[in-house]
Amino acid sequence: MDRVNDGSRGLRITTWNVNGIRNPFGYQPWRETRTFSAMFDILETDILVMQETKIQRKDLRDDMVLVPGWDVYFSLPKYKKGYSGVAIYTRNSVCAPIRAEEGITGVLSPPNSTTSFRDLPKNQQIGGYPTGAQLQDYLLDAATLDSEGRCVILEFPAFVLIGVYCPANRDETRDEFRLGFLNALDTRVRNLVALGKSVFLTGDLNIIREEIDTANAEEHLKKQGITPEEYISTPARRLFNYLLIGGKVIGDRDEGKGPQIMWDICRGFHPARKGMFTCWDQKMNARPGNFGSRIDYVLCSEDRQDWFQWSNIQEGLMGSDHCPVFAILKPRVKLDGVEVDIRDFMSKDMFKNGVRVREWSTKDLLPTSARLIPEFDRRQSIRDMFTRKPATSTAVALTSSVSKAQNGLEDLAAEDTTRSLIEKFDTPELSTARIPSPSISSIQSPSPNLVKRSAGALPPMSQQSKRSKVETKSNKESSGGKGGKVPPGKGQSSLMGFFKPKTPPATDSLPLSASNSASVTPAASTISADQEGLANSYTENNSPIKASKEANNDDEVKDPFVLAQEKEMRT
Repeated sequence: MDRVNDGSRGLRITTWNVNGIRNPFGYQPWRETRTFSAMFDILETDILVMQETKIQRKDLRDDMVLVPGWDVYFSLPKYKKGYSGVAIYTRNSVCAPIRAEEGITGVLSPPNSTTSFRDLPKNQQIGGYPTGAQLQDYLLDAATLDSEGRCVILEFPAFVLIGVYCPANRDETRDEFRLGFLNALDTRVRNLVALGKSVFLTGDLNIIREEIDTANAEEHLKKQGITPEEYISTPARRLFNYLLIGGKVIGDRDEGKGPQIMWDICRGFHPARKGMFTCWDQKMNARPGNFGSRIDYVLCSEDRQDWFQWSNIQEGLMGSDHCPVFAILKPRVKLDGVEVDIRDFMSKDMFKNGVRVREWSTKDLLPTSARLIPEFDRRQSIRDMFTRKPATSTAVALTSSVSKAQNGLEDLAAEDTTRSLIEKFDTPELSTARIPSPSISSIQSPSPNLVKRSAGALPPMSQQSKRSKVETKSNKESSGGKGGKVPPGKGQSSLMGFFKPKTPPATDSLPLSASNSASVTPAASTISADQEGLANSYTENNSPIKASKEANNDDEVKDPFVLAQEKEMRT
């Protein structure tokens, strides 16, 4: 069930390094439903920032992108498989960003565009892009820094949200990239604040702030042979603490460093709490003993620290080597000295004074939304891929009426009964209605020329052979053997003969052919079964089943009563 935020609670922002976007589904409580919408409801969040999705664009699936009631923005690695990746999911009922970008430097481009974000018109930019002079101390170019799928930035009227996965200090070979990325992030945050924008920075920063944020810090320092001052002064940690309000900086301030402008929200609500860790080494099974570190954060610029009513970690939720961290905004906040409903500033115009003015619509989608990727555009759910509605209401009436007529044929033995049935259904509507091929025949026909079905959806070989034999026999009989024509049978010259009781063949052996008018009802009755089979054949490891050829628009299923009348008129 979608737990819509009705305004009784504040907006909730959650960050979680999931260590693989499907990884949580192997654990409780996620394995019961294995859906993203259920996951988000359990987290009770309105904005979820995921890190380490570990997928590329080709790995995206409908259940990841087309989550009912949610929009999503991805930053995925360009080259490496099973690595990095950031996603931000937003609940449509309460928020809709007005701008969205991928990357921290602004050199990447929106989809279907060759213009970088930083070169877009001013009214389309989020802004605050690092300049060449601000990045000159690092040898790596901006395109390289943004090539690993590490950052998504969304702008709401109330604030700019930066979701990030910072590089870890695995070995010295990555130090240059790590420091270059952290410097670009620090610069972007400061530039945005300088523009007068409020900034929320969330994600796995891969930095332990102080000794209180890691287990057995003293023992760890002794093993490494370094002092607490040296530990605090390592380049990445020093840069981070320069950014944080109250961050510990040893010695004189570095030249050119600005003021401390970001508030550590979770630590602000738990200033002296020990053991508040968010990451544990799974290889050492360190989580049960809480031998971990705090490297996941929700930060906000100084001007917005009074907007939050609570923040905490969720160490009891399994599914990754990290746990979720959340921060909850107050339902009503002060903006320019005036108390307002937070929802008024989480979208363009969905709310006014806390009252919904309009519903979210596809017009709120931004170019970078994953829903607009061609593979997913204009599809609302997985089952929509396999369900096609009849083109007109008359087509529905035809199928229903013909089905009723066929079901009553077995009990018709007298001519007067047959005539009364004809009079009942021989209406202008049925005489002219036709079912267009794309809506019926292209779905119900299992022909390999029309639909490519997965191996799991094919019938057993014995049934295929049986069906093939029956179809061949039927074709021979209809063509008169080797070319001879079969004379019209007795009773075929009138409608009474058309309804003469016959022993119907087994329905599972009949070919679903649009040209065989007697098979209209069985074919129509198997539509839902075929659709269900197609839907069930789609798994998280399979691509959506696509039509290999378009159905012939000239193929039509005519009303059997009309066919019979035409024969009678010709005779």
